[in-house]
Amino acid sequence: MAVEPTPGRTPNLARSTIIVMLSFAAAKAISLLQTFVIARAFGVSADYDAFVTANKVPEQIFNLIAGGALAFAFIPVFTGLLARDQRDAAWRTASYVINTVFMVTLVVSAIAFITAPWLIANVVAPGFDLASQEQTVTMMRILLVSTLIFSVSGIWMGILQSHNLFLLPALAPIMFDVGILFGVLVLIPRMGVHGIAVGAVIGAAMHLGIQIPGMFKVRLRWTPRLGWNDPELRRIIRLMIPRIADLGVVSLLTIITTNILSRLGTGAASAFDWGWRLMQIPETLIGTAMGIVIFPTLSALSSLGDVSGKRDAMSGAVRFILISTIPSAIGLILIGRPMISLLERGAFDASASDLVYSTLQFFALGIVVHSVLEVIARSFYADKDTFTPLVAAIGGFLVNLVVAVVASNVLTVERHAIFNLLAGTFGVLGLKATSGNVGALALANTLGVAFEVVLLMVILRRRWHGLNENAMAQTTLKTLAASLAMGLVVVVVGAVWTMLGWDNRGFIFTVAQIGVQVTLGGLVFLGTALLLRMDELRTLLALVLRRRPLVEAAA
Repeated sequence: MAVEPTPGRTPNLARSTIIVMLSFAAAKAISLLQTFVIARAFGVSADYDAFVTANKVPEQIFNLIAGGALAFAFIPVFTGLLARDQRDAAWRTASYVINTVFMVTLVVSAIAFITAPWLIANVVAPGFDLASQEQTVTMMRILLVSTLIFSVSGIWMGILQSHNLFLLPALAPIMFDVGILFGVLVLIPRMGVHGIAVGAVIGAAMHLGIQIPGMFKVRLRWTPRLGWNDPELRRIIRLMIPRIADLGVVSLLTIITTNILSRLGTGAASAFDWGWRLMQIPETLIGTAMGIVIFPTLSALSSLGDVSGKRDAMSGAVRFILISTIPSAIGLILIGRPMISLLERGAFDASASDLVYSTLQFFALGIVVHSVLEVIARSFYADKDTFTPLVAAIGGFLVNLVVAVVASNVLTVERHAIFNLLAGTFGVLGLKATSGNVGALALANTLGVAFEVVLLMVILRRRWHGLNENAMAQTTLKTLAASLAMGLVVVVVGAVWTMLGWDNRGFIFTVAQIGVQVTLGGLVFLGTALLLRMDELRTLLALVLRRRPLVEAAA
């Protein structure tokens, strides 16, 4: 475990971050194995379209009730009670939250279960044929079971993280992926694509089970009451309302995007999901890991009124993210095609590979902003402000929606100057100004999140009287320079590889190509960074994760 959860102790944030990142890396490795098998079994097909679409409603129910909305409201309140040594009140509130969230999730899931045929046919995927809609309904009902399990497991994660115990919460996603892997390897041959859904339910149960030892360690005290009169529960609910609205905006956009994808032909939803999956690998390892670890610290610093400490912790975390995500984004764009060939191993035809790559490129551009948002948004939640991120999310939603609609069949793309400008700007990456471009939907997502990040940073800069922006700007410029040098080497290696006739020679040659490109590119990045005197590579972790009091006794 990271530290003993006693007030007055200082958590080793560096160690905690490493634990979370390594755990996420293991989860992503398992996820990649899943991806290989799924790609071989289903490729970009109607069956996988149905699974991807079936997961949308259960996923949104979790996010709105027991996921991000609750975590960002619960952790600051629960941590504050622990910081003031009010442990009885903390556990009483935690019990009320668990009971209430489970009950609400049960009711909403039951409604979704009953109305699933109507939801799929009229809201989520009206473009699917009848057989695909029926298949989607069946899998959606299976996946709703996992939503119920996550309603409790998600709160347990927040409790452990509030005690600065990160190992078991970090292992929980691995257990979930192991469950899905079981479905992929064992159940798909017997149940077809439905096996993935059943594996997800098994994984959710393992996600909950792995955290049981941690709950014993923190001495969980559970009270079988709803406690709706409890002031702390009401406080959490008040904090949740704007965050629920925020996530509601995201959910609405997800449904709109899915609706559009269902109209773009077979494989559109699959290609969009493959691009998102690949982007999520570096984003989760970097942005999500940093956000999870820094959030309890930001919450405690906010409770103590330490604005300078918050500013240093947040800006340091963002600088770490920039150093990691900018080269990741450029690298993913440049080696995207051979990565996809490793993923599908012949399961995709040329048009399917182009569709996935078009989507991946624009999601790759979003790695930086998605990762930064993980920290910036949590800076507001640590201050118990869930309203401002809602305003930013609405703005991002409008930006995303405009680009998504322009890129869909709803409007004639060629007649819109904005899209033509974007297509011309990013045309080198493969975006074509044609109706129904799936890659443009990924670009819409990236632009919407970028708008959120910029707006939130402007507001936060005013509130905190600066964000150490000069240091962040310097880090960004140096990282861009080093990343461009890295990119040049990657392109040259790829060109030489093709000139020697080693491309398209099979799995071993593709692995070797990616290995050489990543190794040489990484060395050039490090060398260039040192020449630019980019001291952050040696000192940034100490700057971001230096030891500072997390919890102090109440005065």
